[in-house]
Amino acid sequence: MNTQLVQTLFGSNGGIGALVLRVPVGLILAAHGAQKLFAWFGGYGLEGTGQWMASIGLEPGYLMALLAGSAEFFGGLALVLGLLTRPAALVTAFTMLVAIFSVHFSNGLFMANNGYEYALTLFVVSLSLVFQGGGRLAVDNWIQARLSDNR
Repeated sequence: MNTQLVQTLFGSNGGIGALVLRVPVGLILAAHGAQKLFAWFGGYGLEGTGQWMASIGLEPGYLMALLAGSAEFFGGLALVLGLLTRPAALVTAFTMLVAIFSVHFSNGLFMANNGYEYALTLFVVSLSLVFQGGGRLAVDNWIQARLSDNR
């Protein structure tokens, strides 16, 4: 496999700080995705979330719910593990950006008004993981070592 591609996908210049960011944010994202996909934790599942998304202009609603829920759930799980951290973080950052501008921005900053502060925080953490990778304690390091050994 191309060494530059392996480094881009699996390499990291992050330390333990990346773990501190990855795990709680990954768990939060996975839980939000589970609400959308499976109606867990008080969520509405794909049907209900899809209807709501369609009502705010994100059409087709069911597909948008599937995409957002999958990005959050599977991206969140990948972040917890540190598996393909950079691509997972990029997908979750994009998902949070869509949430900010399609749902929260017009409500202002604060969560008390359904504002964008929380989604912005998740966006910024995800973006930082795009740049630094999963850190020392990530599955990505194990994969990178195995791929490098097989050259």
